[in-house]
Amino acid sequence: MAKNIKQSEEKTNVMRLLDGKKIQYKSYCYLDSGVVSGMEVAKVLHQNPAQVFKTLVTAGKSNTNYVFVIPVDRELDLKKAAAAVAEKKIEMVKSKDLLGLTGYIHGGCSPVGMKNAFRTVFDETMKQLDTVIFSGGKVGYQVELSPADLQKIIRFEYADLTEEM
Repeated sequence: MAKNIKQSEEKTNVMRLLDGKKIQYKSYCYLDSGVVSGMEVAKVLHQNPAQVFKTLVTAGKSNTNYVFVIPVDRELDLKKAAAAVAEKKIEMVKSKDLLGLTGYIHGGCSPVGMKNAFRTVFDETMKQLDTVIFSGGKVGYQVELSPADLQKIIRFEYADLTEEM
């Protein structure tokens, strides 16, 4: 691992939840690296951006919230996302509303351990991966685990959600 990347010694709530379910995972801490974007995180972790995922929280026209988790090298296609959850239209939740809704802040939002259990959809590209990396629930922390192990702690489905950047 790079000098400024280390196995996380601090435990986030996501890590504690995974530990509680006895789910194997790797944790990463990149606080000292100064990176913020998903692509920068993938680079500093020396990982394929297609394996590093970002968590996006949305609101449907029906006022229902949804979580979409997609590779950092792609953009969420709002029409595809709406179709995946049978909504006419969806839009991104504003950053200022994220903490109250999920318990997480922008840049540290994880699909694991949200305050509310929202319908969660992962981009179908995750099916091809042995492991997936996503936020550990705090800015500067990531966790890596298999999709099968992830299904032991959260319910999710797959759909074609993205357009390439």
